[in-house]
Amino acid sequence: MNALLDLLPVVLFGITYFLRGIYTATAVLIVACFALVLLTWLRTRRVPKMQLFTAVLAAVFGGMTIYLHDPEFIKLKFSLVYLLFAVALIGSHFVGDKVLLARIPQDAIKLPDAVWRRLSAAWAIYFLCLAGVNLYIAQNFSEAFWVKFKLACVFLPVVFILLQAPFLARYLESDPENDHAR
Repeated sequence: MNALLDLLPVVLFGITYFLRGIYTATAVLIVACFALVLLTWLRTRRVPKMQLFTAVLAAVFGGMTIYLHDPEFIKLKFSLVYLLFAVALIGSHFVGDKVLLARIPQDAIKLPDAVWRRLSAAWAIYFLCLAGVNLYIAQNFSEAFWVKFKLACVFLPVVFILLQAPFLARYLESDPENDHAR
């Protein structure tokens, strides 16, 4: 559910773009990012650092887009967020006792440290590629095409997770109660 909520600002940005244009969509993105931070805080009484940082980047680059009337800033924001995700994932290989992904509470899957490291590296590469592709599309295609690409990116994490599923399936813990019911 949290992952779906995290995608909501981008979806609202895309819908608003096609209804009202880039500047209104940028304002909606900023508001939606901070609304998501507030909603998360109200639900959990904590604010995820990356969610807050994404909202701040949206405000800074979105604000520059609106103030300077230049959509290049908001286009750059998305690549910066992806790049920062990649840096955080890579950095976690060198800081702390576990990689970042292994620090997320897991109920159904228990992975050996080496697998967490490979998974973390795969996600870092994914985000680096996404940052590069976003920059390329932002610089070489129309604004409307770029927004459609952003909307399509909402589905990319699901695809990436599904591609990893066969490798992670053997680490899924079964529920003994549900196994008896079969």
